[in-house]
Amino acid sequence: MSHAITADGIRIAYQPQGAGAPLLLLAGQANNHHWWDAVRGDFHTARRTITLDYRGTGDSDKPEGPYSTQGFAEDAVAVLDHLGVERADVYGTSMGGRVAQWLAVRHPQRVRSLVLGCTSPGGPRAFERDGTVRRSLASPDPAERLRTLLDLMYTPQWLVANPGPHRTLGDPDLPPHARHGHLLASNRHDAWDVLPQILAPTLVLHGTDDRFNPTANAALLAERIPGAQVQLIPGARHAYFEEFRDLVSPLVLDFLDQRVSPA
Repeated sequence: MSHAITADGIRIAYQPQGAGAPLLLLAGQANNHHWWDAVRGDFHTARRTITLDYRGTGDSDKPEGPYSTQGFAEDAVAVLDHLGVERADVYGTSMGGRVAQWLAVRHPQRVRSLVLGCTSPGGPRAFERDGTVRRSLASPDPAERLRTLLDLMYTPQWLVANPGPHRTLGDPDLPPHARHGHLLASNRHDAWDVLPQILAPTLVLHGTDDRFNPTANAALLAERIPGAQVQLIPGARHAYFEEFRDLVSPLVLDFLDQRVSPA
């Protein structure tokens, strides 16, 4: 297991695979790099994928905090530095898309192109999930929480054919303090004012049936980021990138291939 050391001395585990131009993959809230297990191989025809375990998850250190999407972006830079990667394509989904926004704003020279999936600008202008979803996710019954999460991530038909295990439902070894820290980091994200500073060519992806992170956020991101393109995935829920991989992975690669090739 390889680790990068952040400015505050935290060890961040990372997992490069494949060969080619670097593609940094950023997972969702309270998840480790296994979030990408089902699809990262789709990119290895043309890209070297780089995943990481956020602080608090996987094989990374698990400090008490604080946790923030800005901080996660700096941790990602530490990984790129340790690998000697000057510029990478960046694909972030869910909270990973929030992290990717800060990476593109704070370190524009490190981001060749940007893909933001099932994510949000955060803050008071973003569209929030409805109260029914919030209450179900906060249920004291673990079985109800799991049923709710599966229903938000995947369509019923897909779940019948793919009973799991599912790697997008959270790091099972995440300590309580880190779980709370990830929740606060995601909830406190607000990049609204800085999104127009993003220089990287940007593709915004979202499922049309996403209730976990409402689909209307895709349009907000596209309006705020200069020149951003939007692609909605019909019928897809939050884990659109996995359930609809046959459509989405080639779409992402096509977008990346349109960008200027690395020197």
